[in-house]
Amino acid sequence: MKKFPIYLLLFSVLSWISCDSGFDEMNVNPNALTSIEPVYQLNTAIVASAPVYGNLSYETTIVKQMITPFSGVGAAGNYNQDNRNVAAGNWQRGYRDIIKDLADALVVTQGRPEYNNLYQLIRIWKAYTFMMLTDTYGDVPYFDAGKVFREGITNPEYDPQEQIYDDILQELENATASIDPAGPGVPSEVLYSGDLQKWKRLGNSLLLRAAMRLTKINPSKAREYVVKAVNGGLMLDNNDNAIIRHTANYNNNIGAQLNGGQSAFFYLAEDFVSFLSENDDPRLASIAVRYVGATSGASQNEGTAVRDPAVQIGMPLGYDNTTISEAVAASNLASLWDYSQLDRTRMANPQAPSFLVTHAQTQLLLAEAVVRDWVPGDAAILYANGIRAHMEQLASYGPSVAIAEADIQAYLQTHPLLAGEELELINTQYWVATFLLGPEAWANFRRSGFPDLSPNPYPGSDLQNEEFIRRLSYTDAEINVNADNVQAAISRQGPNNMDTRVWWDVE
Repeated sequence: MKKFPIYLLLFSVLSWISCDSGFDEMNVNPNALTSIEPVYQLNTAIVASAPVYGNLSYETTIVKQMITPFSGVGAAGNYNQDNRNVAAGNWQRGYRDIIKDLADALVVTQGRPEYNNLYQLIRIWKAYTFMMLTDTYGDVPYFDAGKVFREGITNPEYDPQEQIYDDILQELENATASIDPAGPGVPSEVLYSGDLQKWKRLGNSLLLRAAMRLTKINPSKAREYVVKAVNGGLMLDNNDNAIIRHTANYNNNIGAQLNGGQSAFFYLAEDFVSFLSENDDPRLASIAVRYVGATSGASQNEGTAVRDPAVQIGMPLGYDNTTISEAVAASNLASLWDYSQLDRTRMANPQAPSFLVTHAQTQLLLAEAVVRDWVPGDAAILYANGIRAHMEQLASYGPSVAIAEADIQAYLQTHPLLAGEELELINTQYWVATFLLGPEAWANFRRSGFPDLSPNPYPGSDLQNEEFIRRLSYTDAEINVNADNVQAAISRQGPNNMDTRVWWDVE
């Protein structure tokens, strides 16, 4: 056997020792991020807040704006079915992604003067996100949320929705009041490009929205915070709208899906189309398209596209693709593919904007507050302003969607706010003004009871006591990994099903 030369062994050892000096530094990527700029985390959260395709499966179907007759992995609200995979969408996007970013950004910015205004903006968007989450599921982790990285809280406690709303109201009030337009700017935020006055009006408009959630459960507190929101200053016009402007790099998720493999799956619901049609609403021409005579998804092409409001026919709920033939025949259609759809070349374009909080919605909520005698004002004017604002905002989708001024005036003249019908009329218009913003449309429907919709009659419903889905179920993943805290929430709130009402949704 050959002997290993001692001088080679010694050389190897010495080389290893000398090479170890600075070894750690050599194996650190100098280009890797060691921290994240908090405004980037806010921007990521804002962009991720745009409605996603899953909202079509539950929220917009529950309020009878959209419908699919098809079964399979996406079956959900169309069959009143508790599909945990679909119901998890808001949780995965809102809690696991958005709140994680915002919670970390709050830690980074808190107490640092150079970040004072950014800190307040993050608080406002965190409140926006938690409203969506708690309105969807009820009790959720709130005070412990997003603290796994900073504090090692891997199993956060679920907080009662009443406590969550108490804190959301305080956060919106305090954060909005603490924005200092003369302080450090935030020019790179994507919502208003650093216009802090618009952020203040957004914060107050969100405060109004949150306060109005309490109209049934705690009207005195609702009134208290409505007054604070109004005194703080609400959105002035459509220039204050909170909009996600999508691009080729950041597609509108709904538009991308409806222009892809799901293009022939979803249709405008009969109730929604009928309401717009029967009221000669010019928005129907902006929203709908019907591929007349289509006998398959493949035959839905521009050659058969008709956008004339007079020919639009919404698809009724209560059927699947095998049983809907009777309704198809009754409407003299060629097939189920002949029903009206959301126009995927316009409002459902992959680069179409997403509206999250708008002047139209705010004016309508304010009109209701006036009707309730909580704040002074002219409810009829606010009602008309809300309708007008929504019609005018459609121009943001492009000139082919814009509504002519003469058509707006004609509609307003023939659709005034009628005495004794104020709450129904206002909240039915809110239903239209929140089209495609599923979580908000569904939340306000549960809160107000309007529009007056008939329940989905599909047989074999998973609902046991309620006519409409009142909440979505906790995810199976949460039940598996955070079982004790989830069970505590269920024991306090009620069964983990779609019948259980959230705290503010009382009869």
